[in-house]
Formats: sequence, C-alpha cells, structure tokens
Amino acid sequence: MTTKQLSSLFVFNLLFATTEANANARWYVVNDSVMGGISNSQALYENDNLVFTGNVSLANNGGFASIRTPLDVKNQNITKIVLRVKGDGQTYQLRLRTNKYMDGAAYTRSFSTTQSEWLNIEFLPEDFQLTYRGRLLEQQPTISFDDIKQLGFMIAGKQAGEFKLTIGQIKFASE
Repeated sequence: MTTKQLSSLFVFNLLFATTEANANARWYVVNDSVMGGISNSQALYENDNLVFTGNVSLANNGGFASIRTPLDVKNQNITKIVLRVKGDGQTYQLRLRTNKYMDGAAYTRSFSTTQSEWLNIEFLPEDFQLTYRGRLLEQQPTISFDDIKQLGFMIAGKQAGEFKLTIGQIKFASE
C-alpha cells in the first residue's frame, strides 16, 4: 500500500508513547490470570516501536496474554486498518471493541507473523468476527471502524512459551 492509494490517512501516533512509562500507562494488560492462569505480558516502548512481549502458560487452564488501549477514531471515515509488525512466527489477533468496557464481545482477526521479518497487514471491516471469550457469536454484524473504542493484541490458541510482537505502525485509512 502506498500513500498515493489513500485519499485520507490517520496514523494513530498516541499508541507510541515517548517513554516506556507512558507506553505502560496507555496500554492495559489482560492475561489469563483473570481466570486463574499464570501467563504474563507487558507493553514496552523500544526503538520507536510498541513491543508486546511475555510468556504464555497453559498451566491452570491458561493460555492467553493480551494488551489493549482506549481509542477514539470517530468521524474519520475509516475503511481499512494497516499494521506494520515484526513477529516471532506465531499467530496473533487484532482485537477491536466498540465500547469502553474491559469485558464483553470483541471483533477479532488473527494474523500470522514471520520470524524477525517486518510485514504490512491490511484489515477490512468484513475481515473481523465477533467473539466472546474465544467463542464465535451467532450474530455477526460487520464492524464500523469509526465505532472503535478499544484496540488490542492477543496471543492465544495453545501457543505456549515466550513471545514478542513488535508494532511499528497502526494506520487507519479511508479511500
């Protein structure tokens, strides 16, 4: 994707705080410990990138780690989200919520990473499925990206062990 292809582009720079302390303050960690698991994760600021890192444990019926941040993108006429990420070969989820509550349904889309390689990944509204605690909901309304109130990343799906996802950029675009 090039800038020429976009009639409007909104890069959400607030996700990338100027200090590590601010990165930790903007991002909330929600791990399987809310259900008795022992996975851990954190959001770090490293070399102008956001880094989601930690360890997923399957002990105590655990198996997920996540981070999320509040977001306000209303009236941007967003038609796609583009991530620039460098991963570790594991699969992650981009998670969007249309409310400010920490629990409840989320629109999710999984994406694969390649070990130590930067990737640009595009997401359209119809790419997302509405889920609740890992289960697909029967009703599947299409999300409007202008309604996003939270954005997050999750690693789940029995992927135990150390993980690291580096996020170089999150673009909200309208064509």
